[in-house]
Order: sequence, then C-alpha cells, then structure tokens
Amino acid sequence: MTKSNYKLTKEDFKQINRRSLFTFQLGWNYERMQGSGYLYTILPQLRKIYGDDTPELKEVMRTHTQFFNTSNFFNTIITGIDLAIEEKEGISAKQTVSGLKAGLMGPFAAIGDSIFAALIPTIFGALAANMAINGNPTGIFIWIIAQIAVMIFRWKQLEFAYKEGISLVTTMQHRLTALTDAATLLGVFMVGALVATMVNVKFSWAPSIGDVTLNMQNNIDMILPRLLPAGIVGAVYWMLGKKNMTSTKAIFIVLVVCVALSAFGVISK
Repeated sequence: MTKSNYKLTKEDFKQINRRSLFTFQLGWNYERMQGSGYLYTILPQLRKIYGDDTPELKEVMRTHTQFFNTSNFFNTIITGIDLAIEEKEGISAKQTVSGLKAGLMGPFAAIGDSIFAALIPTIFGALAANMAINGNPTGIFIWIIAQIAVMIFRWKQLEFAYKEGISLVTTMQHRLTALTDAATLLGVFMVGALVATMVNVKFSWAPSIGDVTLNMQNNIDMILPRLLPAGIVGAVYWMLGKKNMTSTKAIFIVLVVCVALSAFGVISK
C-alpha cells in the first residue's frame, strides 16, 4: 500500500514527451507490441515515484511490460492519467492502472488512427500533392504546418491528462473501484468485438449424405454465429495459460494448424 510523495515536474513532462515522440515504437514486437516502449517512456518517473531497486518498482515494471497497443497520437493521454493515479496511490493502484490501460487503449487506437493516421494525412496530403502538380510550392508548407500542429497536440495532451487524472483521484476517490471494473469490462468488450470482426475463418468442409450436401458453416451459424472464431480465440487463451507458452509460440501453432486444416479443406477464409 506504499504511496509516493514525489510530484511530477515540467522537466518530467518534457522527458516523457521526448521519449514518446522518438522512442515509443522502438521496442515494438508481436508478443507485447508497445509494452516495452510504454515502460521505457515513463521509467525515469517510476523510479522517482517508487525509488530505485525497490520491490514496488520491480512489480510495477512487470505490470507495465504487459501487452499494450494504442494510437501513437493518443498514447500520452493514457500515460498522463496513469502517472497521476500512481503518483497519488502508489502500488495499491496497480489493478486500477492495468484496467484503465486495457479499457482505453482500444478506443483511443481507433479514434487516433482514424483521425491522425488516415483523415489528416489524406486531406493535407491530397492538398499538397495537388498544389505540387500545379507547380505551387505552398502545398509543402501546408503539410509541414499540419504535422507541426499534430506534434504540438501530442506534446500538450500529456500534462492535460495528468491534471485531469489528479482531479479524478482526489475528487472521485470512492469511484476508483467502479472505474476499474468499467475499464476492465470495456477491454473485454473490445476483445469480443475484435474476435467477431477480425477473425475471418469459416468451415469449408461440406460432407455429403446420399444426395444431400451438408453446409457445416450454415448449420453452425444457426446455432451461434461466429462460433468458430470464438473457439479459435478460446483455444489461444487456453494455450497462453499453459506453462512456458508465449504469444509467439501460440502464433506459430495457429499458423501451422490453420495451414494444415486449410490444405485438407476443413476451413477457409
């Protein structure tokens, strides 16, 4: 239940923003995606909050290296809220922080990537390209100004989120448990939505009985639509609960099994 007496400063915010802008994605991997980058971004501040080489620091480092993946343009909003809560509550807020990260990373990924990775580049890129085709160099300056504006937005949002996080944990202390449960539920909801929309696998096996051909996929859909994708995800979760099983191993197992079943005509995309 250790609580910290350290308060983040302007220099801390600058350091976090620099690391977020230039190094956040350097540790990206298929197993935990942005987990190591997230930890690296806030590691100096965690050392100040929990102290060097303390059990609390080691525990929170393990927590922050877990799976994390969100939009690069919104990640410091989560970081700001996270640090505000940890600064106020210390290690006792570990579950709250984990729930918030799991619940917020999905919605922020969708919103941030849609606006900043698709919409803005499309609009300003098309404008700049059209001007360039017509021999007008103004387009490149419009593009540069747009990117600078995005960088300023990314820089400013950290401190704003931190201040809102402080307000959250000081004025709504009694609601933290409910907030944790809600964030965790939101994370589970997002996983369920991704299973139904992103895992595109169906039965192609259609056995014949006399002159009748059974459409296995249609029959399964009558029982429960998207049952096969749900079963695959359930099997992956079961594998990940086994000793010495990692996400990388699970990915290779799924690839081999799917290729084999596809070759035998059991499943298809």
